[in-house]
Amino acid sequence: MGTTCLAGVFSKHFSLNSNFEFCGYSIKIARLLGSNRSISADVWESGIALCRYFEKEKISFTGKKVIELESGTGIVGILAALLGGDVTITEQPKTLEQIENNVSINIPFASRRRLKVSALTWGENHTDFPTDYDFILGADIVYNSITYPALIETLRHLADQGTTIYFSFQLRIMNSSAIFYEELLPLYFNCHIVDRLVDKDIIVYKITKINRLII
Repeated sequence: MGTTCLAGVFSKHFSLNSNFEFCGYSIKIARLLGSNRSISADVWESGIALCRYFEKEKISFTGKKVIELESGTGIVGILAALLGGDVTITEQPKTLEQIENNVSINIPFASRRRLKVSALTWGENHTDFPTDYDFILGADIVYNSITYPALIETLRHLADQGTTIYFSFQLRIMNSSAIFYEELLPLYFNCHIVDRLVDKDIIVYKITKINRLII
């Protein structure tokens, strides 16, 4: 396909954001537009904040098994793959095309064997996925209280005692995210704030599974 033809197809379906720079990598994110466009087409500030946290803490995912939940554009999972992780990026089926496109833009062909994109609906098909991830990532995925039980069920399946979970979220009016992190999640997980962007009301949590010893 020639450059002109590709540009025509691309402009018809996608709107390119500016490049994002993290950890020495330039990441270009394309958002799928159209009648089915949803919040998944946006690059949320909490996703950028989570990527900045990885940069600030010099976190390496080399050789680690990583899964990102409700990825949206794929930006967090793509960075984790660029930082050496064996990454599974998950979303609802209708959003997979957008993520796959961004993977093709940003991940070198030789590295794509370390990254896959899969449909995951919390509380439904989570048992199709392994239970031994080193890292679970999520940015602004906690916003609807109806989904909380399914998300916790999914996390309990995916995580073991050695799993580190990084979630970021932005406090908003009429958002019950704080209840999830402060009341529900601590029933099964240890939750610690590791970063806070006061000017944007964004919090980054480091979460680990509670070790319940059977006596």
